[in-house]
Amino acid sequence: MNSFGRSYRVSIYGESHGLQIGVVIDGCPAGIAISESDLEEDLSRRKSGGKGTTPRTEPDIPKIVSGVYNGKTTGAPLTVIFENTNIKSGDYSNLKDQPRPGHADLTGRKKFGGLNDPRGGGHFSGRLTLCLVAAGIIAKKIIAPSKVTASLTEAGGSKEIQRAVDKALEENDSIGGIIECRCENIPAGIGEPFFDSVESEISHIIFSVPATKGIEFGSGFASARMKGSEHNDLIIDNEGLTKTNYAGGINGGLSNGNEINFRVAIKPASSISIPQETYNFKSGKVETLEIKGRHDACIALRAPVVIECAAAIAIADLMLEAQIRKKVF
Repeated sequence: MNSFGRSYRVSIYGESHGLQIGVVIDGCPAGIAISESDLEEDLSRRKSGGKGTTPRTEPDIPKIVSGVYNGKTTGAPLTVIFENTNIKSGDYSNLKDQPRPGHADLTGRKKFGGLNDPRGGGHFSGRLTLCLVAAGIIAKKIIAPSKVTASLTEAGGSKEIQRAVDKALEENDSIGGIIECRCENIPAGIGEPFFDSVESEISHIIFSVPATKGIEFGSGFASARMKGSEHNDLIIDNEGLTKTNYAGGINGGLSNGNEINFRVAIKPASSISIPQETYNFKSGKVETLEIKGRHDACIALRAPVVIECAAAIAIADLMLEAQIRKKVF
């Protein structure tokens, strides 16, 4: 569905070219200081405008319409909305019958019987990640002094990110990237094995970010090539600090007090300027598709803050769950 979490429950709504998009947060504790200006810094990190990003620019001005009174959260559902102002829906008219390869045009058509909104990708659009960022900013306040940060470490298979982006632009193509996320000062013992482990919860919300194709924690897939004597993180004090951190800060699905770190693979954007062959439902034939519209050559450039905020949402939910259990038991 369109909701995530139990104690910090986030629901998103809207479409890329609809009137507005928004997020409703249920379970936000009362007394958290928040204002619309607090959202601006991280929202600006997600904005387009840089080289390799979509020419579509939106003001992304947040409006908090419920759940805050006199500058603090009330404990009631908190709602943040954003208006869509810069839309060119005509660029997507041909995609209703001729879906883009690699995009959700086809799967959306199949699931919803062709009734889904195809404009700008509709509800499948990366535009909806704006809502995750808004919810994540508030989550960061809840989990403080714990801290979550993310950065793009490579694009198009290269550490020379700008050069890779320039090449993609020259070729009218797109590239993906790798984002590394670090979660610091996370208390030991959060998480609920088996099915609500820290990895499970973080992975769940990270895969809600469009274009995510993989995630690995700590040593990740490299651990399959290591020996136990190499991979084991030696405990060096009574707080659980380890000499290495191949486990990525998690053992048995629970945080172990060390830094939680993971990497996310972001695929290349499906919408490219190069003509592609794809099925046309109207003609019943495979035909050449030329995609119009405004798209990112490297969507990974704008994704780090989304990954960062998504992780903060998952951690806030796990921390609030842990607090509830302490009160009950």
